[in-house]
Amino acid sequence: MRRLPHLIRILPVLLLFFSCSNQDSAQMPTQDTIPAENPEALFGYDVSGMEVVNAVVQRDENLSEILGRYQVSMTEISRISNADPAVFDPRKIKAQRPYTVICSDDSVRKANCFIYQPNSIDFVAVEFGDSVVVRSGQRRVDTMSHTMSGVIETSLYQSIVDAGGSPMLVNALADVYAWEIDFFGLQKGDTYSLFYTTYEVEGDLAGFGDILSASFTHMGEEFLAFQFDQGNGHGEEYFDETGASLRKTFLKAPLSFTRISSRFSYSRLHPILKIRRPHLGVDYAAPTGTPVVAVGDGVVTKASWGGGGGRTVKVRHNSNYQTAYLHLSRYGAGISPGAVVKQGQVIGYVGSTGLSTGPHLDFRFYKNGTPVDPLTIDAPSADPITEENMAAYQAVRDRFLEVMHDLHEVEKRQNWLALASEALPSDQHELISKGR
Repeated sequence: MRRLPHLIRILPVLLLFFSCSNQDSAQMPTQDTIPAENPEALFGYDVSGMEVVNAVVQRDENLSEILGRYQVSMTEISRISNADPAVFDPRKIKAQRPYTVICSDDSVRKANCFIYQPNSIDFVAVEFGDSVVVRSGQRRVDTMSHTMSGVIETSLYQSIVDAGGSPMLVNALADVYAWEIDFFGLQKGDTYSLFYTTYEVEGDLAGFGDILSASFTHMGEEFLAFQFDQGNGHGEEYFDETGASLRKTFLKAPLSFTRISSRFSYSRLHPILKIRRPHLGVDYAAPTGTPVVAVGDGVVTKASWGGGGGRTVKVRHNSNYQTAYLHLSRYGAGISPGAVVKQGQVIGYVGSTGLSTGPHLDFRFYKNGTPVDPLTIDAPSADPITEENMAAYQAVRDRFLEVMHDLHEVEKRQNWLALASEALPSDQHELISKGR
């Protein structure tokens, strides 16, 4: 997750409850001219006595067309193209992104500065003077704290969106509990409470931050999560109330005493078909009958013939990760769709079924449905809170628990007011709302 620089100003709002706004719903004007009557700085540029034009890049519009309207010469434009592309690449400006032109407040309207905003936070400023200067910067970003709770009626997505949250919040929550809760099996009546942050620029939502703590009750069992960085190089992770990690790691390989005979590739010469095609897995050469084990806990989703893959077993580990084991000679005991398997459990045996030149295991790894190289997977740490970090963790946990407790108290009061309002005549609703 992206980390913002020190210009972020943290706003502690433990007891204020904000709902997410949808920045995409705001319509930006095609062009808005603002006379700069008072001395002020805009993107760090003094605009006193200047004319400020705000607009958006139109479809198929390029930088030359935009700047040409403000008396910028082709020589100056070419100098922009010679700037460091890591700072600004004019070829990558996108339609509907905002830009600002600061120009002379006269009939000539010569551009003194052009500012392009590739996103809500970053900007690139091009200054025209004796020379062309290109610089990048960031707008001030405020980190805002929010709380949210809900009950699942149809889906987690619908519940969070109905409460004012964004799809990014849905994905983040699913990632927090990816190893604890099967999000394909949520039940009506499951509940959740969240304490999270968002990024705002001048009051507008600029992005999702982090889930700091959460409570999720699934089928009557509550799962707590607290964010904490142990300083071990793994960054911020999630732990339960006892300090146990919510993440479990994978085995490095699904079998032992083998060698890698073919690696992950998007263009490999197939040994049988003699054509180049993607090989989205790793081949482990091993004798027929070598046990193959599940690299992590999960549920079997397939145990059947897989065409060129021969006898195949697929295991879904959580909402994000899935693994596949191809060319098996036979399946492990009890391995069938729906079977729950544990890490290290035998799910099959090496074979040469399907399109295969010899006994081996083709092992495949998927993240969010996309194949990834099993050898490059950065398996999440499963380390619990260490003894030296426990006191600091407990202090963070207790602060988050206070926020969650306050949220539950507000919910209980709101529910009580709602029930009381239904039970009393309408002329007494005002007394209930005042707590009398």
